[in-house]
Amino acid sequence: MSQVLPVANELDPQRGIIPLELRAEMAELGFFGILIPEEYGGLGLGVFEYALITEELSRAWMSVASIITRSGVAAGLDPSHRDRILPLAARGEWLGAFAMSEPGAGSDIASIRTRADKVDGGWRITGQKMWCTFADQADGIVIVARTTPFDPAHRHEGIRRFILYKDRDAFPEGVEGTPVRKIGYHGWHTYELSFDGCFVPDDGLIGFEPVPGQEDRGFKRVAEGMLVPRIHTAARAIGLARGALEDSIKYVQQREQFGHPIGDFQATRFRIATMATAVDTCRALLYETAADADEGVLSETKAAMLKYAATEMAETVTSDALQIHGGAGYTTDFPIERYWRDARLTKIFEGTSEIMLRLISDRLLPPTPFR
Repeated sequence: MSQVLPVANELDPQRGIIPLELRAEMAELGFFGILIPEEYGGLGLGVFEYALITEELSRAWMSVASIITRSGVAAGLDPSHRDRILPLAARGEWLGAFAMSEPGAGSDIASIRTRADKVDGGWRITGQKMWCTFADQADGIVIVARTTPFDPAHRHEGIRRFILYKDRDAFPEGVEGTPVRKIGYHGWHTYELSFDGCFVPDDGLIGFEPVPGQEDRGFKRVAEGMLVPRIHTAARAIGLARGALEDSIKYVQQREQFGHPIGDFQATRFRIATMATAVDTCRALLYETAADADEGVLSETKAAMLKYAATEMAETVTSDALQIHGGAGYTTDFPIERYWRDARLTKIFEGTSEIMLRLISDRLLPPTPFR
């Protein structure tokens, strides 16, 4: 954290890019190989350790805590690809991006319209993707596309994943990228991608060997793949809230008003106490949920509860921290505004708060005709 925070404080206000030197240091520490098995050169650790490291890095800069996930794209590839790519990913030498959302399909994965049309020797990808972070610097992009025409009566069918290999800092033929003008999550670029007949060879279809009776499990695989990322997002949110809380505790002991540190005033003290309680409550749920994942008993409902609770908490705590800092909090002289901007995003990606509430309520209540 001590190495990341100064870099974040310098570069985030400038919308600068995470330095390659910092990425190299992270690779040396094994951060890109946390979840990669030892036989591939990774650390072979669990989701619990992954959450701990993510929380600590996010306390400094959420983007740095997020880039470690880019090696995990390799874990979702087919065995013939993993054997080659995973050792590189563990060393941070191969990092990926994920293209799922579209202008008309965010949390509703079944509404995607990007097509994958079969041609001799492979597939042609055509369509639009949104919110593909790191697309330019990635060595490969996993694309979620539809291999059958969209049918409202069978929306979940024909959804598959493809891996498009590419050179860093370039887009392959048939792909154009337009940077999204974000208010936060700096340190790297997020893109709108346009695919115009981009070619992916046959073995770029992930899970290309069909399982009898399960040819259309692509949607389910995509949905199942969201559980650990939601734990990761909760850890990021908690790290942001921690940073805001710890900075606020220091600030209220230094900032004086009416002849006293503002930390002497009961209203301020109670706000700090409320913030701390909220952070520790969500941290406890994070550790429990991460442990469940490592035991193989993680449920979609619990992951949704954690993601919802932690991200809602983070927005509240970082907003309270900004209020404590007063006008100073609304400047880039303090990292509070960065925590606040980035915390707001955690309520949106990896499934919005509303989607999390739907997942939870569908588990607790009978089905409803209103979908």
